Amino acid sequence: MAHKLMNHSDEEKGLQRTDTSVTMPPELFEKLYLTPKVPHVGDYNRRFANPTPLGIVGFVISTFTFAMCLMGWGGASGTTPVAGIFFFVGPVLLIFSMVFEWVMGNFFPMMAMGLYAVFWLSFGLLQLPTLQLTSPYATAADPTGAMSPEANSVLGIYLIVWGFALFTFFLFTLKVNAVFALIFACATSAVWTLSSSYFKLAAGDLEGAASRQKAGGALLFAVAALGWYMCVIIMAGEMRITLNLPLGDLSRFWPSTDIDLAEAAHRD
Repeated sequence: MAHKLMNHSDEEKGLQRTDTSVTMPPELFEKLYLTPKVPHVGDYNRRFANPTPLGIVGFVISTFTFAMCLMGWGGASGTTPVAGIFFFVGPVLLIFSMVFEWVMGNFFPMMAMGLYAVFWLSFGLLQLPTLQLTSPYATAADPTGAMSPEANSVLGIYLIVWGFALFTFFLFTLKVNAVFALIFACATSAVWTLSSSYFKLAAGDLEGAASRQKAGGALLFAVAALGWYMCVIIMAGEMRITLNLPLGDLSRFWPSTDIDLAEAAHRD
């Protein structure tokens, strides 16, 4: 009786159970692992836990906090008191997730986790006044150099480059799902908006810089909200809880990659 109930539950989740294994259709695989189902050697997806939601949790906690600080919620100003989001919460969980995505052969999630991990680490350094990174630009009127046009132009260029990196990743998310694509699209827009904020600061337009900072924070807030939404869906799938919320599967618009490895090798 229990065996029949288990089989019925598996069918509801889209799983097909045999005497030796559980097979997963491409749609469910892409939903849980954020990568198209392609031929892999080994059975790591069956032997190890799904690391994807762990990285997403670290990412969204850091992004939510950073976004609300940028928007000045509750009178917040600066991010030095929450520097841990740049070095521990985000990067640590993202790096753990990246390593295990690599072990399991999930290429694109590995790349995405690694990209966001180094972004938080590198951007976090800029938030630590103790490093005095802008001191070479210091003047009598600006002892820290943080308001100098040169320093802020450098930071603006830095974020422009990050925007192009994120936009490149966005193009590849168009093969996964709409929510994942929106995360990268909003992140790209947010980074470029924050870049314009630094250029406004370099030009001495404090009001324009502040408004663009808040706009960038709002875009990052949307990124974090989408990340939480996706994380809840993935965790519900892993916990085998029926939660029929859409992610907007985009893989159906691309040629199928659900090819048996042995069959592919035989063709070659």
